[in-house]
Amino acid sequence: MNEMLKNKLALLPANPGVYMMKDASGRIIYVGKAKVLKNRVRSYFTGSHDRKTQLLVSNIVDFEYIVTDTVVEALLLECNLIKQHTPQYNIMLRDDKAYPYIKITHEVHPRLEIVRKVKKDKAKYFGPYPNASSATETKKLLERLYPLRKCKKLKKKVCLYYHIGQCLAPCEFVVPEQKYDEIVSEIAHFLSGGHREIVKNLRTQMETEAERLNFERAKELRDLIAHIERVMEQQKVSVTDDVDRDVFGFAADKGLLCIQVFYVRSGKLIERSVNVMRHYGDPAEDFMSYVEQFYYQTADVPREVLLPSGVESGPLQDWLHAKCLQPVRGMKRQLVDLANENAKLVLEERLRLMERDMDRTLGAVIQLGEILGVPTPSRIEAFDNSNIQGTDPVAAMVTFIDGQPARSEYRKYKIRSVKGPDDYESMREVVRRRYTRVLKDKLPLPDLVVVDGGKTHLEAVLDILENELDLDVPVCGLAKDNRHKTNQLFFMHEGTPVAIDRHSQAFYLLERVQDEVHRYAITFHRQTRKKTGLASVLDEIPGIGPARRKLLLSHFGSVRAIREADVAVFRELGLGENLAKTIIDHLAGVSTNG
Repeated sequence: MNEMLKNKLALLPANPGVYMMKDASGRIIYVGKAKVLKNRVRSYFTGSHDRKTQLLVSNIVDFEYIVTDTVVEALLLECNLIKQHTPQYNIMLRDDKAYPYIKITHEVHPRLEIVRKVKKDKAKYFGPYPNASSATETKKLLERLYPLRKCKKLKKKVCLYYHIGQCLAPCEFVVPEQKYDEIVSEIAHFLSGGHREIVKNLRTQMETEAERLNFERAKELRDLIAHIERVMEQQKVSVTDDVDRDVFGFAADKGLLCIQVFYVRSGKLIERSVNVMRHYGDPAEDFMSYVEQFYYQTADVPREVLLPSGVESGPLQDWLHAKCLQPVRGMKRQLVDLANENAKLVLEERLRLMERDMDRTLGAVIQLGEILGVPTPSRIEAFDNSNIQGTDPVAAMVTFIDGQPARSEYRKYKIRSVKGPDDYESMREVVRRRYTRVLKDKLPLPDLVVVDGGKTHLEAVLDILENELDLDVPVCGLAKDNRHKTNQLFFMHEGTPVAIDRHSQAFYLLERVQDEVHRYAITFHRQTRKKTGLASVLDEIPGIGPARRKLLLSHFGSVRAIREADVAVFRELGLGENLAKTIIDHLAGVSTNG
C-alpha cells in the first residue's frame, strides 16, 4: 500500500456514505456504500481476501468518498453512481428488460394499452405478464368482454366495435363516469381470479341459448369460454392471499452470483426472472446491491418484498416504504426457500457448463498475468493490419475482457497517412489514433496490448505509447512461424522471447486473440476492397471525380460495360467526346471480369 493511501485511510470519517475505488488511470472501478466509511473502506486493505476480491483490491490505486446524512441517502447515491460510471467490479442490473403490463389509461374515456413501464399517472396497471404475447392475448380477451374504446382518438361516428358490442361509442353517446368505474372494477376483479365467476355465468348463458336452439350464439359463448380458460391458465395460483409481492433468492459459488426473482401479483405467481453474474464482494452485500438497483427509478413497487435471512434490508425498507420481510416460517418462507433452491439449481447448471471454459478464459488471463509479471490483464486490446501490396490498407482492433471477446468494443480503421505496404507505420498510426481517442474521451485503458508481429512491431507500438502519448501500458508482440502459427511471445523491451508453455491456457488464449484480430482485419479488408474495387479503377482517370464516378457506375454497372460502350452513350450522360475516349482508352488496358 502506498503512503498516500495510508494517509487517506487514517482520515476517513465514521459517517455513512459512498466510496469510489479507482485504478491507475483514475477510472472508477468499484462503488460501495457504508454505515461507517472508516471501517468499511479500511477492510479492503486489511486481512485476507479470496481470489476474486484480491483481483479487485490489486487494481485499487486511489479512492474517493462522499459523506451522507443517512444510509438510505447512501443507498440512492450508490445506485446513481453505478448507473453513471458502470464500474467493472460492481454488480450491475445490465438487463433493462421490462415485463409488459396491461394499463387502463386515466382519461375521460379510458382504453386498454400494453406498456413496459409503470408510471405515477393515476392509470390502473395489471401485471407484469410473462411476455408480450401473453399480455396481448389477455388484452384482446378483455376487449371482447368489456366495451372500452379501441381508437386512440375519438372518431366522428360509431365504428364496427360498437355494432358488435365491444365499444360504448363515446364518439356519439354520453358515457357516465360511473359506467367506466364499474368496468375498471370488473376488469380488476377478472384479473384477480374473478374470471371463474364469468366462466360460470357464460356456461349458464351457453346452455340457455342451446335450449332455445340458438346454436350459433351458443358456439360463440363456448369459444369465448375456451379462450378465457386458455389465457388465464397461464397464471398459476400459488398463494392464498391477494397481495402483490416480489420474492428474491440467491446462491453464490466460485465467483458467480445467481439471483432469482418471483413475481407474485394478486396472489398468483405469474413469472420469474433469473440472472447469473460475476461478483467480487461479499455475496449477501452484492445480492442486496442488485435488489436496490432493481427498484431504482421504478414506480412498480409491490406491497411486500420477501428476502432471504441474513441480509441487511433496513435501508431498502426505509427507502421503498414497502414491507421488506425475511420470513422464518409459513407460506412466505416456503416461497423464499423455493427462490433460493431455484437459484442454486441454475447456478450449479451454469457452473457445470462453464467449468470446461473457466480455465480457458479467466484462468488463462490470471495465468498470463503471472507469466508476464503484470497485474491480471482483464482487458486485452489486440491490433492487426491487412492490405495487398499496399492497396486498401486497413487495420483492426479486438477487445477481450476476462478472456472472452467483447465484440461491441471491436474497432475498424482505414489507414490514412501511410503510402504503400508499410506494416510498421500502419501499426504506429492505428495505435496513435486509438489511444489519443482513449485519452480524449477518458475511455478505459487496456491492461495489456497485443500486437500481431515480432520485435519490430512491438518497438513501433511502444514508441507511440511511451514517447508520444506518455502511457505506461504493458505491450506484447506475437510472432508467427513460416506456417503462420503463433510461435514466439515478446514482451516490452525484453530482447529475448518470453518462456511460455505452448500447451498452457495462457498460450491458447493468446492464439485465440491473435486469430480473432486477424480474422476481423481480413474481413474488413475484403469488405473495403469489394466497395472500392471498381471505383479505384475509375479514380485513376483524369477528369473523373466522385460525382462522375457515381454516375458511370450507376448507369453501366461494371467496368466492362463502360469500356465497351459507344461514345454516343457518354454524350447522353452529359460527358464530352474527348473525355469519353479518354475513359475508353484507359479502361482498354484494364483486365477485369466485372
